[in-house]
Amino acid sequence: MDYEQSFTQYEQDALVAIGVATSAEMLEQARIEFLGKKQGRLKDLQSVLGTVPVDQKPIVGKRFNEIKERVTAAWEQKQLTLKAPKKAAGSELDVTLPGAALALGKLHPLTQTIEEFKDIMARLGFESEEGPEVEDEWHNFVALNIPEDHPARNPLDNFYLSVASTVNQEARLLRSQTSTVQIRTMERRKPPVRIVSVGRVYRPDQIDATHHMMFHQMEGLMVGPDVTMASLKTVLQLFAAAYLGESVPVRFRPSFFPFTEPSVEFDVRRGNSWLELGGAGMVDPNVLSACGYDPEAVSGFAFGLGIARFCMMRHGIDDIRHFYENELRFLQQF
Repeated sequence: MDYEQSFTQYEQDALVAIGVATSAEMLEQARIEFLGKKQGRLKDLQSVLGTVPVDQKPIVGKRFNEIKERVTAAWEQKQLTLKAPKKAAGSELDVTLPGAALALGKLHPLTQTIEEFKDIMARLGFESEEGPEVEDEWHNFVALNIPEDHPARNPLDNFYLSVASTVNQEARLLRSQTSTVQIRTMERRKPPVRIVSVGRVYRPDQIDATHHMMFHQMEGLMVGPDVTMASLKTVLQLFAAAYLGESVPVRFRPSFFPFTEPSVEFDVRRGNSWLELGGAGMVDPNVLSACGYDPEAVSGFAFGLGIARFCMMRHGIDDIRHFYENELRFLQQF
């Protein structure tokens, strides 16, 4: 007997019967005919196996099992297809059709910039720290050497959430700078310290092309026995070159901040003008003392950089408001 021809014919007939089945009833008839254990063509093939010579039984038996498995798999797949929901009458959606991949979202350009900032500073040996966005006056002003009569503490220039009404109650406000994180870090860590903190800050500024009421800063702090102004300038120049390119012109302008002495503004040239990207300086000895450091034994520098402005420089964006308008045509470019 030509066993191979019998097997081939059985498989062909079974796959055709399964393929043309358009209902559960037709598919069940195909199962009984080709996969039934008590009757049908599978039963006939099994009886034929008993006549196979002993030396051929392993080969013929293996071939029989392979064909049976393929027919069974085809039947099971057809059963799943028939059970799948069909297109409703009059509907334009056919749920049985293959799906189309949806466009995945992307990280916001400011988030992309933040991640790159952290990566660059990590290569320079700075670790990341975080702090709360709702602060008390000690961390936002007092420990930063900002006296009570300083304009920076004007209630109209800050977002106060509560005002101290009793001796035990502290005023709360949305932090106006990420410098609060350097205070919290120095309060719980001994020098040397080498950290950056990236996060949102809040100031009731007039919104325009380069200012917003809520924006992102990266605060940097380095404290140790031999930290100098030259150290600060080197770090900022290396950072600007890493993010904006080796050829970017930078400059340092003398300035004043209550928490640094001496202080500088950090500018980068954009076209025919200069854009201020942040402030920096040597940590004031009063700030070191407020955090329990000995200003005679250690010194440090600190800087605060505007993340959105760096991103504007990198991508040639002329208005900071684009970052907060949620316009997909703008955001999809990054």
